[in-house]
Amino acid sequence: MLSQTGGLVLFAALLHASWNAMLHGNRDRFLSMTWMSIAIAAVSTLVIVFTPLPAAAAWPYIVASGLVHIVYNMSLVRAYRRSDLAQAYPIARGSSPLLVTLGAALFAHEAIPPLHALGIAMISGGIIALALQGRHVSRAGALAALTTGATIALYTVIDGIGVRLSGGEALAYTAWMFMFYWLMPVLFVAVRGLPALTTPVWEAPMAVGSSFAGGLVSIAAYGIVIWAMQSGAMGTVSALRETSVVFAVLIGRVFLREAVSGKRWLACLVVTAGAICLGL
Repeated sequence: MLSQTGGLVLFAALLHASWNAMLHGNRDRFLSMTWMSIAIAAVSTLVIVFTPLPAAAAWPYIVASGLVHIVYNMSLVRAYRRSDLAQAYPIARGSSPLLVTLGAALFAHEAIPPLHALGIAMISGGIIALALQGRHVSRAGALAALTTGATIALYTVIDGIGVRLSGGEALAYTAWMFMFYWLMPVLFVAVRGLPALTTPVWEAPMAVGSSFAGGLVSIAAYGIVIWAMQSGAMGTVSALRETSVVFAVLIGRVFLREAVSGKRWLACLVVTAGAICLGL
């Protein structure tokens, strides 16, 4: 992977960790995810007005990815309601690069150089080590986390193939895929009603504002990933993206004054070494 592309993907990982930190204090995950989705869909609506249509071959992938993203969003909302899954969720972030690499090999016939394969394995192993330190994860929680990781891998592989068929229109591809995020407020209103969506705008404006801002950061973060997958190997891009877990540890230490054990620092070093392998 070109160093410039790798640098942008690492920046996307930082953005991903940042919006997760912004949303850390919002307890109503369904509401937060919905306002994030509104921000993402609103920006996407504006973008499609000024960009050409992706090539026809990309449209089945746009539709498939958009629907899988909605399934993933709803799964994530349910995940945060279960304490064991909330603990095991980082396993999903660690397992997804390995699953993406396998999916890319099967469906896009990508070959990964040995050094890059080592880097992907180190990043995945380091992230899973971060997730498991000091925590007991139930079998059900681990299975649910791996299922979430499979969902992440599924939409990543779909987007990796789809953007390569878009005729070079990565921005348009991303925007049209994110148009499906308009389904999130529809689902929210169907479940809780319109007042539950609109009342927090004036009763809890900070929470809604952080969610909206998180959506803007999120679309930038994943937009970079989709752009990078036009030319970069999907597994490599996915692994670099998941270094966001390390950025989250650093953000927690510097800004939230969270304690970081020696074992956690060691796991972060393993992830960093894996990222260096991907840059060689």
